[in-house]
Amino acid sequence: MALNLIGYMYLWDVYPFILLNLVFSTQAAYAAPIIMMPQNRQNERDRMHAEEDYKTNVDAKEEIEALSVLLKSHEVEKLDKIILMIKEMDKNIK
Repeated sequence: MALNLIGYMYLWDVYPFILLNLVFSTQAAYAAPIIMMPQNRQNERDRMHAEEDYKTNVDAKEEIEALSVLLKSHEVEKLDKIILMIKEMDKNIK
């Protein structure tokens, strides 16, 4: 561009620089697919990781729910034992 502007007498590419624009457009046309290929691969890897994370989260949720049910049943058993103990103490006191 500088040589084109300085060499005022032999302008081979006038001001809007159409030839230069054509060169850059050509470069962008062949560079874009090369740049996009690794991004597509990364997107595929990210999708696979997201699916694995989802499966792990579902499994963890099921485990937590099972543990919650187990803990509730233990709590109910303990409360029943406490109630029985209180009733026996009441019988012994009377």
